[in-house]
Amino acid sequence: MPSLIIEPLNTQHFIMDRDDRKRNKNIGKNFMCRLQCMFSHSSSSESRLSLEDTQQWSQSLERLLESKYGLATFRNFLKSEYSDENIEFWLTCEDYKKIKSSFRMSSRAKKIYEQFIKAESPKEINIDYHTREQIKRNVKTPTMHCFDDAQKIVYGLMERDSYPRFLRSDIYRTLLENLAADATKG
Repeated sequence: MPSLIIEPLNTQHFIMDRDDRKRNKNIGKNFMCRLQCMFSHSSSSESRLSLEDTQQWSQSLERLLESKYGLATFRNFLKSEYSDENIEFWLTCEDYKKIKSSFRMSSRAKKIYEQFIKAESPKEINIDYHTREQIKRNVKTPTMHCFDDAQKIVYGLMERDSYPRFLRSDIYRTLLENLAADATKG
């Protein structure tokens, strides 16, 4: 009698696994299409998402963030987990460092502080009290490097936490599988 109960459960489990694989395959293909559409206007040599590029994302967080497709995929993954404040802060800091005008720098530094650093801010990042207070002082007379300590902390958090989760995620694994399947088709 127990084997009769176990058998239907195993069959049902198999059907669910097969359905999940189909769904993941479709998610991966849809995501690939969206990524390629996002960058289709680009004329660079990296105009198509390749298996080789996608495999290189697993070498380091730096390698992932250097790739426009890698960055877009990582951001989408973090948004799906409702934990995109770290990458948003890191990217905002990268843009901030390019500002030349001291007036724009001052204005932008205050906005970054209000959005990411200040306690209870909308996208508050996870940094220690000392760093938060140092930035609060730095923002009064901002320089190009006033967020560097926080940016290093956030990069470290992403490298130790978000990035390994991304590499194990269905989004990344399915993307790799679909690209590998497309590569073998020719």
